[in-house]
Amino acid sequence: MHFKLIVAFVDDSKTDIVMKAAREAGATGATVINNARGEGLNTKKTFFGMSLETQRDVLLFVVEKHLCRHILETIDKKGKFDETAGTGIAFSLDIDDVVGVKHQVSELYKKIEDEL
Repeated sequence: MHFKLIVAFVDDSKTDIVMKAAREAGATGATVINNARGEGLNTKKTFFGMSLETQRDVLLFVVEKHLCRHILETIDKKGKFDETAGTGIAFSLDIDDVVGVKHQVSELYKKIEDEL
């Protein structure tokens, strides 16, 4: 079984929406890193040196490669990443090796058996 890592940077108000959408699309779990900061096309706004930017979360999903594109498209749609600037961004990376997912493999086989 081959895996990919989906990395999603989302506005913290969208974290629960994106997590739920990813699960419904086939993700079996995620790691959430809170209070990330970043800068996009427009520079961040400040007020007397204090940032006015909203908080961001980083969501990490280790997913089976056959499910990856579907999960990405689902979180994009539900999170409205392409509709509103600054809402979020997500991308996937290939994973060479992974450990600690043995307990999820049987569940993943059920989800992707039609594609294999």
